[in-house]
Amino acid sequence: MSYDLVVIGAGPGGYVAAIRAAQLGMKTAIVEKDHCGGTCLNYGCIPTKALYKNAEVVDELKRAEEFGIALKGYDIDMGKVQARKGKIVKTLSSGVEFLLKANKVDLVKGEAKIMAPGKVQAGGKVLETKKILIASGSKASKPPIKGIDHPGVLTSKEALEMDHVPGKIVIVGGGVIGIEFAGIYAAFGAEVTIVEFMPKIIPNMDKEITDRLQKLLEQKGIRFMVGTKVEEIGKSGSGLTVTVDKDGAKTALPCDEVLISTGRELDIAGLGLDALGIHYDRKGVKVDADYQTNVPGIYAIGDVIGGVMLAHVASEEGKVCVERMAGHDVSVDYDLIPSAVFTFPEVASIGLSEEQAKEKGLDYEVGKFQFSGNGKALTMGDAEGMIKVVVSKDKQRILGVHIVGPNASDLLTEAAIAMRGEFTVEETADTMHGHPTLSEAFEEALTLTLGRGIHSAPAKKKK
Repeated sequence: MSYDLVVIGAGPGGYVAAIRAAQLGMKTAIVEKDHCGGTCLNYGCIPTKALYKNAEVVDELKRAEEFGIALKGYDIDMGKVQARKGKIVKTLSSGVEFLLKANKVDLVKGEAKIMAPGKVQAGGKVLETKKILIASGSKASKPPIKGIDHPGVLTSKEALEMDHVPGKIVIVGGGVIGIEFAGIYAAFGAEVTIVEFMPKIIPNMDKEITDRLQKLLEQKGIRFMVGTKVEEIGKSGSGLTVTVDKDGAKTALPCDEVLISTGRELDIAGLGLDALGIHYDRKGVKVDADYQTNVPGIYAIGDVIGGVMLAHVASEEGKVCVERMAGHDVSVDYDLIPSAVFTFPEVASIGLSEEQAKEKGLDYEVGKFQFSGNGKALTMGDAEGMIKVVVSKDKQRILGVHIVGPNASDLLTEAAIAMRGEFTVEETADTMHGHPTLSEAFEEALTLTLGRGIHSAPAKKKK
């Protein structure tokens, strides 16, 4: 059968692109070697958030007395925890298959190989097509650390399948993945140490926000070693020992497991890119504004082209790519990418950090409102953290919004809409917010930049 488009990879980039292409009238097939939904649905975003919810329940149980509830104790059944996670993943993966079928997208199971422009081998047959879209995603990368192949050294994929709570776990990498797993396993009762080579955790986020997060996580017993290099992982009895170096001083960290969360790399094995002459390097497949590679008729989107490796970015690129194929004048706004870290509390961010605004030489102001002054947060018993806004000096633009606190990932959407719609600071602040809601903290942070904050004491005048 001949197609208008064959998509390789049914992750959040690929399946969204395939469905949108079908909506635009393209005869479309999608090839997937594993389960539909890709890394995000099967081995990343969704299973991690399922475990995060279990950890959140445990975290609440630990604080039960705060709410006047006396508990005699609880047990964590990791078998049931994993079963719940598996059921959620299966439901969503099956849902993706249903959506593909409902949109008349042919699903071909198997490894894909691009034989030539217009020809993809998969599932024991050759699919002929006008265009090919590579959405094969990424996989966990392993840095060249001595002893990294010892049993008990895990990637995020294996960490999601653990049938027990480790007594001690060392997490190598203080980015989003490492921080999220730290929160989960600390809540479950593990002794967690994070080793990060950079001088701060989650390097791409606003420093004031991540500094605040680190302090809050330290209060939950998580140990941080930033600006520290992992030199070796060795066997020690039935466990492991991680040797680290900070400013020339070496420390041995005994543990039961080690989680490597130092980044991801392209998943392009077997696609035949070299034989086709498709340009790529370790950072990603090279594409133009249409997401077309240097080989006409072959396109790529998502993690495989590098950039910001987030599921929603891949989905947006998938939609824009096929819409541009159909002649639509659309593009992805890479300046407005929302990101979130599911910890206790959550962290979320969009736009410029204060450091980035300063580096760009922009005239800006900052407004901050603490959740300790928000009625809803207090009633939830979750009043740690704050909302920080970075706005232009003339108040015509919201440049960035950064949140550490309850439901930060959901609260960020209001900021995203306001920034996408190019609302002024005053227009956004003057939008009536319901009470009592967490969103009032966003309004308060903005009004502070306008000099008319209500629920914060006036700033002291400089003498």
